[in-house]
Amino acid sequence: MKKFGFCLGLLLGLVTVVQAAVKEEVIQYSQNGTALKGYLYFDDRFAGKRPGILVAHEWWGLNDYARKRARMLAELGYVAFAMDMYGQDRVTEHADTAQGWMKQIAGNTDAWLARARAGLEQLQQHARVDASRLAAIGYCFGGSTVMQMAYAGLPLKAVVSFHGSLPPATAQQAGQIRAAILVEHGARDAFVPEARVQAFRQALDEAGTDYVLTILANARHAFTNPDAARYGIDNVRYDARADHRSWAQMKAFLEEML
Repeated sequence: MKKFGFCLGLLLGLVTVVQAAVKEEVIQYSQNGTALKGYLYFDDRFAGKRPGILVAHEWWGLNDYARKRARMLAELGYVAFAMDMYGQDRVTEHADTAQGWMKQIAGNTDAWLARARAGLEQLQQHARVDASRLAAIGYCFGGSTVMQMAYAGLPLKAVVSFHGSLPPATAQQAGQIRAAILVEHGARDAFVPEARVQAFRQALDEAGTDYVLTILANARHAFTNPDAARYGIDNVRYDARADHRSWAQMKAFLEEML
C-alpha cells in the first residue's frame, strides 16, 4: 500500500507539472473606433499577481515574432501582453506597406501614445497583473513606441528598446520620464545615424535619467529576429550572439526593476 501511495503521489505530481503551462488569451479591444486584437500570456505555475510586461511589435505588425517574445516572458513568470498598434489584423512582409502603416501611427505623437495607452490599459486591468509593477519592451517600431511611452511619463518602472530608432527626447519629455531605460542597439544599424545616438544620450544625460545603452558590436537592425533575412533588406539581419546577450541583459534588468 505504501508503494501504491508513493506511485499515486508521483503520478499526480507529474499530472500537475504537465497541466501547468503557458496560457494564451486573445483580447479584443478598441481605441478611437479601431478594432484591436492583442495576445496575453501567463504561466500558471506562478501563483498570485505577477508583474506585467507590455510587448510592442515591429513595423510588420503583430505577427508571430512579437507573440513568441511575449510567451517567452510568460515562461519567466511575467504576465505579458503583445499589444496591437495597427488593428484590423494588419500584418505584412512588405517594407513599403509596413512603413506606411508605421507613419500613419507615428506621424501624430498624441495618437501614437493613445494607441499605446490602450494596450497598457488591457495589461493593467488583467486579474493576474500587479499594476504597480509594469514594464514595456519593444522591437524596431515597437522600441520607438516604448520610448514614447517613457517620454510621456506613463506608469512604467522599466522600458526596453531592442533595435529601436532612438528618437531623442525634448527637454520636456526627458523631464517626464519615470521609468528606468535599457537600450539594446546594433553598432552597424545603418537606419540609426551616430548623430542620433549621441542626441538620444545627451537628452537623457541632461535630465539625469536612469538608463543603460548597450552597443552590440557588428549587429545590424532587427538582430533579435531569426527570420530577419527573409525580408531581403541588407541592413536587416539576425545576429545570434547579439540576440542572446541582449535578452540576458533584459532579464537581469527586469528582475532588478520589478
